Amino acid sequence: MNPPHLTLLLAGLCALLHFGLTVMVIARRAETGVDFLDGGDTTLLRRMRAHGNFAESAPIAVLLFALLEMRGLSAAWLWPLGAGLLLGRILHASSLLTTNSAWNRRGGMLLTLCVMSVQGVLCLWLYFGS
Repeated sequence: MNPPHLTLLLAGLCALLHFGLTVMVIARRAETGVDFLDGGDTTLLRRMRAHGNFAESAPIAVLLFALLEMRGLSAAWLWPLGAGLLLGRILHASSLLTTNSAWNRRGGMLLTLCVMSVQGVLCLWLYFGS
């Protein structure tokens, strides 16, 4: 079994992105005094959804990435998958945190789902192909 070297990089970058999104929610809560839910504050709600969507989708993709790397998937596959995941999550979060550009949000989610779908197929291919 290969040690998950590239997963360290991907997980570290995702952790820093998650940290940043979390701090943005905390900062807005401190500004508004809203401790629970969004209190009707649109900015807080947008920050919460950027953070929440990241927390809902990134962990499974990073787990699949680690499993694929440990199973010996080529770096030629891993680099584009990791880059696609990061780009997708950044596009999606940035659209919620700024102008809510529909193409950014949809494109980010589509890219993330494409990466996760390819990861799922690769996991099954490696399982049944061995």
